[in-house]
Amino acid sequence: MNTRPQYMANAFDGRVHGRLDPATEKLHARRERVLASSYRLFYSRPVTLTRGEGVLLFDAEGNEYLDAYNNVPAVGHSHPHVQRLVSAQLGMLNTHTRYLTEPVVAYSERLLSLFPQELSRVVYTCTGSEAVDLALRVARYETGAGGVICTSHSYHGTTSAAAEISPSLGPNNDIGSNVVLVDAPDLYREDPATAAEDFADRVRQAIDTLRQRGIGLAAVIVDSVMSSDGVQTRQTGQTGLLAPAADVVREAGGMWIADEVQSGFGRLGSGWWGFTRHGLRPDLVVLGKPMGNGIPIGALVGTEAAMDRFGGDVRYFNTFGGNSVSIAAATAVLDVVEGDQLIAHAREVGQHLITGLRELAGRHPGIGDVRGDGLFVAVEFVADPDLKSPDAATASAVVNELRERRILISSSGRHENVLKIRPPLPFAVRHADRLLTGIDDILSC
Repeated sequence: MNTRPQYMANAFDGRVHGRLDPATEKLHARRERVLASSYRLFYSRPVTLTRGEGVLLFDAEGNEYLDAYNNVPAVGHSHPHVQRLVSAQLGMLNTHTRYLTEPVVAYSERLLSLFPQELSRVVYTCTGSEAVDLALRVARYETGAGGVICTSHSYHGTTSAAAEISPSLGPNNDIGSNVVLVDAPDLYREDPATAAEDFADRVRQAIDTLRQRGIGLAAVIVDSVMSSDGVQTRQTGQTGLLAPAADVVREAGGMWIADEVQSGFGRLGSGWWGFTRHGLRPDLVVLGKPMGNGIPIGALVGTEAAMDRFGGDVRYFNTFGGNSVSIAAATAVLDVVEGDQLIAHAREVGQHLITGLRELAGRHPGIGDVRGDGLFVAVEFVADPDLKSPDAATASAVVNELRERRILISSSGRHENVLKIRPPLPFAVRHADRLLTGIDDILSC
């Protein structure tokens, strides 16, 4: 059995949960013998999956599971258009960007047209972690400083540099002396009228902390939906929530890095990117995971000045960053998001889901807050609604009871008391209703 410590919300822990059924136990034992101890499984009873289609996943017995969690297959599991374009390209050519190929240029033109005009250059990587790593290098080169500020339970990746700004990786993950953590806005506990300025003040204090260490500010990096911090966004906008902090960063000579790996490509139902709702213009934008629907691809988008100065002075090459097959997958994702009008769809279904969750909150006092936008939604559980004290136990119970009803979500936040709901974008009203019924049934027991 698994004897590893958790250090991850909703992680399987064999020390606590006992034996599995024989088939699962056998596969788990084989996995334990060959996969490194850094790996984790979800749920108190792990799920064994064999295939996916749209917003559904299937186990070896053919049972279907509603996927209300996985944002990486943004346009749905095993999407036929992604399959067609990837298969066709794989049968024709798959090479790197040191040869002239038309598809990477055409995709880049199309991608950049979705950004503000000043964000006019792109570099491709294989993962979001690599893109974050590169963003930090560019920011440090451009500013001549080394300090970075990030939110206190953020996740930005797994390279050495990205892990140093990913405190959610656990207490044994080192945060460098050139990194200062600040609490993200808390839209449940803070005064909405002052949350933006309060966050800006925390960033200002973090800049002072860096200076006291003799370190200048290179950049602030924020996941535009603050997912690992408990999903800090609301439909009513909190527009401009991060803008005052961005002004503070620029006044200090630093750069703003918008991590759009989780919030990008229309997930919030209000445009292509999460940073636009905050009323700010980032210097650098990190993309990853969903842009290829699971085919490995990431990117760094930035201003011409920042990208060209770094690129002219420092040689950067990623052999399969921007390879022809990954570009085909990314092209297919844009085709589907646009052709199926998935941004508007995310807005409409997300509204239905949030309305339903708020109705549940009116009947189940353990739901302290419902927030989010589009198809990125959080449900926060509290033990005492007046004290707003976090209730991780109920969140965990709901996640695992939903798994038994073959509905897959997970939890998030510093206290692991927030349900994180971020399904593939084709998630429909009927799927939202199935999720709502499941949560209601569990809380009614």
